[in-house]
Amino acid sequence: MKDTFRTGYVALIGKPNTGKSTLMNALIGTKLSITAHRPQTTRHQILGIKTTGTYQCIFVDTPGLHDDNHKAIHRYMNRAAASMFADADLICVLLEVRRFNRNDEKILQRVSKFDKVIIVLNKIDQLAKEACLPVMKQIAEVAPGREIVPVSALKGDNLDRLEALIVSQLPPGAPQFPHDQITDKSTRFIAAEIIREKLFRVLKQELPYSITVNIDHYKEEADITRISATIWVERSSQKGIVIGKNGSLLKKIGTLARKDIEHLVDNRVYLQLWVKIREDWADDEKALASFGYSDANSGH
Repeated sequence: MKDTFRTGYVALIGKPNTGKSTLMNALIGTKLSITAHRPQTTRHQILGIKTTGTYQCIFVDTPGLHDDNHKAIHRYMNRAAASMFADADLICVLLEVRRFNRNDEKILQRVSKFDKVIIVLNKIDQLAKEACLPVMKQIAEVAPGREIVPVSALKGDNLDRLEALIVSQLPPGAPQFPHDQITDKSTRFIAAEIIREKLFRVLKQELPYSITVNIDHYKEEADITRISATIWVERSSQKGIVIGKNGSLLKKIGTLARKDIEHLVDNRVYLQLWVKIREDWADDEKALASFGYSDANSGH
């Protein structure tokens, strides 16, 4: 049975900021999920599909699991992450080597009833090797019998071993996607995510929950792709922060996003950005649905 093709869904779960998106991008070899040094960067489930001659691994990057449920968007993200528990063929729980705590223990307890679970101890490049061992021991006490794989998603350390282990756990089955498809998301969706990533990276203020991006127009022409997008904020003061003095920050965000989108679509891009206010959109179920945050979009 060595030649049997394997196919399966692999859920990447964990607290915010443990490196789930960085890991998925590294494993499939393409930047699909946006990354930033902010919690809650990922808001939707995003599939990253890796197909070889012997397997198709469908990674599912999920929003970070957290206890904060006071806004509608928090509840949406927790549902999007937790919905994968029962659906996945394999669960990879990402833990951060320097920040293993009670919240991680809660997540390990939540997945304890599932058979196929791998614990991925990420960011080992930030600690000396001997300093990782006590953390691994601590994790083993909370989740006895589980395989723990120390990696650095950023540096690529030990990812070969992790991938081999993941593939060995996939069930036999035919591929579910064409061999050249790498995600379930449209280019339009990824373009909006790229703009949001640049907002996170450029803005120093803590605005992750207050900003979302909507693509209004997306037109592909032979020699240029024309995109018009709206950046939605919750307050007029936030609008000023996003635009910056004399429009300087918005221009910088637009330039950075355009370069990444050009790389994505392999074409020149004309990108137009607008900033508009919709008060308290992050706690408004109707607004969330209109911006694409609906449970219909969070499953596979």
